[in-house]
Amino acid sequence: MEWHPRKAPPTGHDPWVTSVKEVRERLKDAFTWRGDRTDESFLADMTGWWRDAGLLAGLGVALGALASSSEPTVVVGPQSRGAMLGALVATELGIGLIEVRKDPERLSDSDAWLTRTTPPDYRDRHLSLGFRRGLLQAGDRAVFVDDWIETGGQALASQGLVEAAGATWCGAVVVVGGLTTAGSGTNWKSGRWCMSGSSSGAL
Repeated sequence: MEWHPRKAPPTGHDPWVTSVKEVRERLKDAFTWRGDRTDESFLADMTGWWRDAGLLAGLGVALGALASSSEPTVVVGPQSRGAMLGALVATELGIGLIEVRKDPERLSDSDAWLTRTTPPDYRDRHLSLGFRRGLLQAGDRAVFVDDWIETGGQALASQGLVEAAGATWCGAVVVVGGLTTAGSGTNWKSGRWCMSGSSSGAL
């Protein structure tokens, strides 16, 4: 998919990004680590990404470009930032979105859900993930979208959900790929401050 710059935003707003390189630079500029000297570790603060209108629009285009070659028919994004970014990518590609819910609950006994438990995440938690069974069909091709991958646990669980539905897993597209090793069959490549995709590698 080619890059398609957007028309200029209203006066007083940040300009749209016009290249993948600029997306990378704006991501870096709007990101910070938060913490005090006495803290054992600092925490990532990505809130500046969402405040920058131009960057927000550019993320949908750039992530969509990474995903387009696998010809997905639906985006799957974990609650909550993955679903937010997933909506941008789905809009860019003209396809739908499935939100992968954490600790999903049925609304009734007849409300069928697919669920999977993740391997340990970066906080050593095992999360229950799922979505309503009727949202994904056997002929679908699903691409996973998220902001940050560190252990790959949520992506692996989402892959299990997609395959349990009989659909095709197209890979994972993320803003920051922090994996040190890639899990078997996950279909991504890692790299700091990149956008990683199933077929295009790093941005």
